[in-house]
Amino acid sequence: MSVKDREAVLAFLAQNAVTQPLGMAEQRARLDGLAVFFPLHDGTEVEAAQINGVKGEWVRARRAHSDAALLYLHGGGYVMGSPASHRHLAAAISEMSMLSVFVPDYRLAPEHPFPAALEDAVAAYEGLLSSGLAADRVAIAGDSAGGGLTIATLAALRDRKIALPAAAAAISPWTDLSLGEASHRTRAARDPMVTAEDLGKMAADYLAGVDPKTPLASPHFADLTGLPPLLIQVGTEEVLYDDAVALASRAEAAGVEVSVEYWGGMMHVWHIFHPMLAEGRDAVAHLGAYLRRHIE
Repeated sequence: MSVKDREAVLAFLAQNAVTQPLGMAEQRARLDGLAVFFPLHDGTEVEAAQINGVKGEWVRARRAHSDAALLYLHGGGYVMGSPASHRHLAAAISEMSMLSVFVPDYRLAPEHPFPAALEDAVAAYEGLLSSGLAADRVAIAGDSAGGGLTIATLAALRDRKIALPAAAAAISPWTDLSLGEASHRTRAARDPMVTAEDLGKMAADYLAGVDPKTPLASPHFADLTGLPPLLIQVGTEEVLYDDAVALASRAEAAGVEVSVEYWGGMMHVWHIFHPMLAEGRDAVAHLGAYLRRHIE
């Protein structure tokens, strides 16, 4: 990342902070406001939809296939985020992958703690299959909490003997809600997107007293055997760097086909800033190419 690009991103974050001391409602509104700051390319279609009882949005770039889909699970620490906050990212992924992207508006904590988000993700995936899509024409991906939720959803689908998707991708995944990874502390001053304090509050809201080592809440502790091919993208400056490293190691040990990309100098979910950051555009392009290979 160039100095100029970093300064632009940091200035944007300073002006549009979504952390304390703001209240939850304002944090959510600020994050959803990304839809205003980052408009979509001409030709992108956005359609409100409900799949198997789960509300959300279809986002389709001009070239997106109608017979293949990506279930995209947005980030936001399980307490914020929505199809609106990630619409511009979903649109870019749709363009690069040539997939129609469904972003579920899964229920958020603290109003709806674990396992609400997981149940909504599973229901949305089942709905895609029920609509006539073959499992080998579907992928699942997500960022941050959505990256962890991607892994938990795959494990839940496997345990319920539901046909698994062709591939999955986890961007900057948060997988350890017990907050046991060293990078949560050692990279605290390097990542402008997330703090250990943020993670602690979000984890408490989502878990609502559930053991943080519960595998489908913290997929760091889940059995990963039998999961589909997995792409992991992580920046070297991330507070959640060790979550991604551990996920890659454990997935490989379980026999999963894993591809890992370590992006030098990148912060948490730098893809969000693809309109102003070349590395964000490049990472989305890598993700899109990966999904195309596994679905086509």
